[in-house]
Amino acid sequence: MIDQKKAEKSASFALNSYRTMWEIRLFEEAVQDLFDDGKMYGTMHLCIGQEATAAGGAGVLNKTDWVLSTHRNHGHAIAKGTDRRAMLAEILGKQTGTNRGKGGSMHIADLTVGNLGSNGIVGGNFPIAAGAALTAKMNQTEQVVLCYGGDGATNEGSFHEALNLASIWALPVVYLIENNQYGMSSAIQQMVNVKKLSDRAESYGIEGLTIDGNDVFAVQRAVEISVEKARKGGGPTLIEAITYRYKGHSKSDKLVYRSKEECQYWMENHDPILKLEQRLAEEFSISNAQLAEIRTAVQQETEEMVRSVLNDPEPELKELWQDVYQEGVKQ
Repeated sequence: MIDQKKAEKSASFALNSYRTMWEIRLFEEAVQDLFDDGKMYGTMHLCIGQEATAAGGAGVLNKTDWVLSTHRNHGHAIAKGTDRRAMLAEILGKQTGTNRGKGGSMHIADLTVGNLGSNGIVGGNFPIAAGAALTAKMNQTEQVVLCYGGDGATNEGSFHEALNLASIWALPVVYLIENNQYGMSSAIQQMVNVKKLSDRAESYGIEGLTIDGNDVFAVQRAVEISVEKARKGGGPTLIEAITYRYKGHSKSDKLVYRSKEECQYWMENHDPILKLEQRLAEEFSISNAQLAEIRTAVQQETEEMVRSVLNDPEPELKELWQDVYQEGVKQ
């Protein structure tokens, strides 16, 4: 017998994820276009091709749960519920941005939805996640922290120190490593001597697993199980999600370290959105017309958002020293 409620829940998750993944992809493409047009300052790190790790990860958390991100953060923020318009305003240095235009692409945060922010320091968010998880444990809030990281960041000392602390204190944190094959311009196979990055969990006595990071259902299952375990006091989990970034490490990356054929292979055979489209058609009988309607709606929203944000004001000079220091608590 088919569990109708379970099937409906799966269909709802699939459609919601499909929309979220298009929101991420079209947002990133818009950012790329704005940069190419000279309307964006600073750097950027796009997550096109990695949408499933965001939708299946941050997208399944409770609103009160926390997420910590990396320099490649836009998808995680969107999936956790951070307003896309405020994000774009932040990236363009507008007063209406999430950080009032002062943080830029790598420092988007939104505490109202549990987005504790991203970090421009490789591996810098691992110990912060442990600290946030310790707060949740000490306050007995049943909150869980989902901390994203890249494959290259697992070679940082902060990664190993954080996992050790999380392990010995049984902290409610899930570390989700997006293995997109390259740490900046270095292939991960040349940088580590383990077959799977998740094998490193064994050193700290915690569970580690490797999943298809371009399958949103696989990401959902792994994150939901790990989060529930952490919420019940079972401690941390290390998840390695195998994925691939279509764009360069950052705006200045010439992509000379990989072939066009390699990227084309991933785009044609492992694209997360195409994978989900196939599942929606085969398992949930969602028509191409329904999918096109979702894509069109997100495209229109994105285009209108860009036109609107470009007219927003920039921070005034008098705001230069605002939001720089936290005022001390008066006794």
